[in-house]
Amino acid sequence: MRDTFKGNRKTGGGATRFDLEAAEAMAIAGLGFLAADAGRLGHFLTLTGLGPAELRAEAGSPRMLAAVLEHMLGDEALLLTFTANCGYAPDDVTPAWDALVYEAARSGRG
Repeated sequence: MRDTFKGNRKTGGGATRFDLEAAEAMAIAGLGFLAADAGRLGHFLTLTGLGPAELRAEAGSPRMLAAVLEHMLGDEALLLTFTANCGYAPDDVTPAWDALVYEAARSGRG
């Protein structure tokens, strides 16, 4: 069966997955959203135990991008504010997170 894309979702041959490039773009937007507010960024760093240098060094890795979306998924108010401000559907965040977690595990790179 051939894979097809519907918006950001890839279908065919099995379960529906979120397109990796779209998931990365969403998570990068999420990181920018967190970084735009010192309180939001500080809370993320505190909960993850990361320092600013670690965040900068790993910002583009699938693992870090997944952590950004996971952080948003853990706080409904933050999630809804992010999605409303950045033009994403709240229901798309979990499939995007799944795509990033899968990529991090598949590639073996953080």
